[in-house]
Amino acid sequence: MEKLIVSSSPHIRSSVTTRRLMADVLIALVPATVAAVVLFGLSAFVIIFACVATAVLSEYLFNLITKKKQTVGDLSAVVTGLLLALNIHADVPVWQCVIGAIFSIVVVKCLFGGLGCNFANPAITGRVFMLIAFSETGGGTMPVIGTDLVAGATPLESIGKILKGGSAALPSIGDMFLGLRGGAMGETCAVALLLGFVYLVARRVIDWYVPATFVGTVFLFSLCVTGDPLLSLYEILAGGLLIGAIFMATDYVTGPINKLGRVVFAFGCGIITCLIRFFGAYPEGVSFAILFMNILSPYIEKWTAKRPLGGTRK
Repeated sequence: MEKLIVSSSPHIRSSVTTRRLMADVLIALVPATVAAVVLFGLSAFVIIFACVATAVLSEYLFNLITKKKQTVGDLSAVVTGLLLALNIHADVPVWQCVIGAIFSIVVVKCLFGGLGCNFANPAITGRVFMLIAFSETGGGTMPVIGTDLVAGATPLESIGKILKGGSAALPSIGDMFLGLRGGAMGETCAVALLLGFVYLVARRVIDWYVPATFVGTVFLFSLCVTGDPLLSLYEILAGGLLIGAIFMATDYVTGPINKLGRVVFAFGCGIITCLIRFFGAYPEGVSFAILFMNILSPYIEKWTAKRPLGGTRK
């Protein structure tokens, strides 16, 4: 009789590596990155480079100083830096971008043990930190090709004025899809973000129902509040909903691991986003919603875990 070998989990092995997953995310972000540079010009490129370079260098130096194994090769720091850059607008001072990237990598990721141990999405937390610490991070800039960047009202701010009985001009739905409106660099072009979504689903990197639940919840909540399907569609295309739902609410580390838990997580993100948008002080609530649900993620995972036959919930 052959010897029985007993080993610790995991017992199911896969050829998928962290580096491969992160490379797929980077490929999915290429359309949004190209759109940001085309729409916002050289300043977008400078911010993207500053955030990515700072994120990689911060992780490298942290591991070097603490004598830990170098992990920059898994590309997670590149993804964090790029997502942070795409979630801020194009006229934020570069030094603030550098501080935001350092905070995302060192404080949120490395000090908690590195990738797999962070309690919240580093890019989202870095953006929230910048929103609170630097007033310039809020608001948005208008996409301009060949001219100077100018500050302008975002569609969410215009919708807020309309709901309060005022008047405000909204871009056309076509302009919303193409990114010809104010906002953060990577959130404006819906077409580019949807291309990334299709790629990630096709590569089985993310589950389609997580972004769908997030976006669907926002649409239905908005419809209940506004009573206008067109304004509800604007709520989906405006702000950072698509980039947040596709690239950050689907994070493996900071979300529940079971299917029901991920649906509950996305639903909660949608509800909190709408509560902040319609009743809060900020016109946008995606970043705060994802961060808050990141904190609740361990509890959601526990509440939605499958019980073994005959087992009881603790």
